Amino acid sequence: MWAFHSPQHTHPPLQANCMTRSFVKPVICSIALNTTTTAANNNQLIQSLCKQGDLKQALKVLSSEPNPTQRTYELLLLSCTHHKSAVDAQHVHRHLLANGFDQDPFLATKLIGMYSAFDMIDHARKVFDKTQRRTLYVYNALFRALNLVGCGEEVLDMYRRMNSIGVPSDGFTYTYVLKACVLSECLMSLLSKGKEIHGHILRHGYEDHVHIMTTLVDMYAKYGCVSYAGSVFGKMHVKNVVSWSAMIACYSKNGKPFEALELFREMMLKTRDTSPNSVTMVSVLQACAALAALEQGRLLHGYILRRGLDDILPVISALIVMYARCGKLELGQRVFDKMDKRDVVSWNSLISGYGVHGFGDKAIQIFEEMIDQGVLPSPVSFVSVLGACSHAGLVEEGQRLFESMRREHGIYPSIEHYACMVDLLGRANRLDEAVKLIEGMRIEPGPKVWGSLLGSCRIHCNVKLAERASTRLFKLEPTNAGNYVLLADIYAEAGMWNEVKRVKRLIEARGLQKVSGRSWIEVKRKMYSFVSADEFNPQIEQLHALLVKLSTEMKEKGYVPQTKVVLYDLDAEEKEKIVLGHSEKLAVAFGLINTGNGEIIRITKNLRLCEDCHSFTKYISKFTNKEILVKDVNRCHHFRDGICSCGDYW
Repeated sequence: MWAFHSPQHTHPPLQANCMTRSFVKPVICSIALNTTTTAANNNQLIQSLCKQGDLKQALKVLSSEPNPTQRTYELLLLSCTHHKSAVDAQHVHRHLLANGFDQDPFLATKLIGMYSAFDMIDHARKVFDKTQRRTLYVYNALFRALNLVGCGEEVLDMYRRMNSIGVPSDGFTYTYVLKACVLSECLMSLLSKGKEIHGHILRHGYEDHVHIMTTLVDMYAKYGCVSYAGSVFGKMHVKNVVSWSAMIACYSKNGKPFEALELFREMMLKTRDTSPNSVTMVSVLQACAALAALEQGRLLHGYILRRGLDDILPVISALIVMYARCGKLELGQRVFDKMDKRDVVSWNSLISGYGVHGFGDKAIQIFEEMIDQGVLPSPVSFVSVLGACSHAGLVEEGQRLFESMRREHGIYPSIEHYACMVDLLGRANRLDEAVKLIEGMRIEPGPKVWGSLLGSCRIHCNVKLAERASTRLFKLEPTNAGNYVLLADIYAEAGMWNEVKRVKRLIEARGLQKVSGRSWIEVKRKMYSFVSADEFNPQIEQLHALLVKLSTEMKEKGYVPQTKVVLYDLDAEEKEKIVLGHSEKLAVAFGLINTGNGEIIRITKNLRLCEDCHSFTKYISKFTNKEILVKDVNRCHHFRDGICSCGDYW
């Protein structure tokens, strides 16, 4: 053996060489086996520690492990996310890169998801950019991350590029890109993109995927494309509770509460195995609130209690709103008082409930009580309380609250807040101040702001300002017929009939459709709908006869029909016939015929209550000894003994 180690021997003797090989080989194998075993044990130990929630110890073991596996890195990244430790996450990421896993597409998806959870979207983008092997799963991970931070247009742009290089989509892809279509403002270009994606879905055979089609329903609903949403929903072979809820919400949030209740009834009859969830109940309660359908709302309240949904805050908040909009503020208050825990949405619901009934002082009191109890107001809180000030004519109080938004709560006014202030000042006939506020806005005035000004011009017949506001609105909302009709109303009240004709010609030339007046009434838990001059109603002759009789009797007691709301240059008698056929009057007559003594007549109108119907209903309440609640698009009117709760200020 000494000869073997002697430097003068270039080659050891054959015997020694053989002996050396036979001795060394088992040692080398033994060392390799121990190293592999240790690596496996370390990986298993790290994974076990991650599962047990001991991230710190797992990271210590990682520092001495030269060969972590893909599974080890996956669990470490998930553990960092669970522990909300961005610092440790970046340490694991660096370790991962150093060990050659920088091009692993599976770990790239985990990294993107992890950075998304930390709101570190730029880091997620960098991971994507540095991954050369971008599988569909990597794309999907980034789509999801971008959606969470509202970057919908970036998702759609990346989706286009993904298609151009031939990466196929799957169900998750379609869900993400459909959601991306409604993350930014609902622009027509994005709606077109959504329709294009709809075509992709059909061409690639995904029309039977319930989750994708439900997302498609929701996308069309966000754009107000109710007919498209209904068509998609109607063609679905399989529907789950999420699908039904999405379509009910579509109707409820797009001015079709009657249809929402009908669909809910169909769901309950056809899907014995599918129970409505909290999301369903919120949408149905919103529909009841929109229709002032108190009895159906009460039935839903009972169902909520039986199903144990009464501890879910959005459901309880919707209940408060429902009772308030149905004229039962005391029941809404009772629901609120019984809540074990309240969030800002619960408080907002109560504030807005008092606001729509004109109880501005009470709404402000509740708003201040909310702050005293340590609940931070949200932007919606200020919309609710400013709206309450507007309905009650509390200008100074509203101005004080508006100023406090940024100064005391760090909330910068949005379009909705400015619109509330313009409405507040405009209703109080302080139109010059409203214009000054608009001119000093830090953001561009939108349709809501100019619409509030135009509405105020309608109340006070200010033609000059109305023309200024409508000029802006015609550019911002060229297809909104309501703006043209409002301007025509103002011209008609001013006796400017040539201008009325000009606006009508504009409506016809642009192919616009005026929204028809529609009213609903609940009688014996059933909803009945009426449109102006409704000749198809089986009781129409009886209703007309009653209205003519009442009108004649009331004229003898001082009622004077206010026919200025008619946009036609007709004689007084013809105008009277037209206003007598308004949908809310038909609903009142139906209520008088079909309700008993002591029953309150509850009516909902889809437009603003006109001056003549307001005056007519006041007289009806006095001479028939009936209490009548009319909820129009702006507020609730309580008619009792010839007086309205709004004090003729609406």
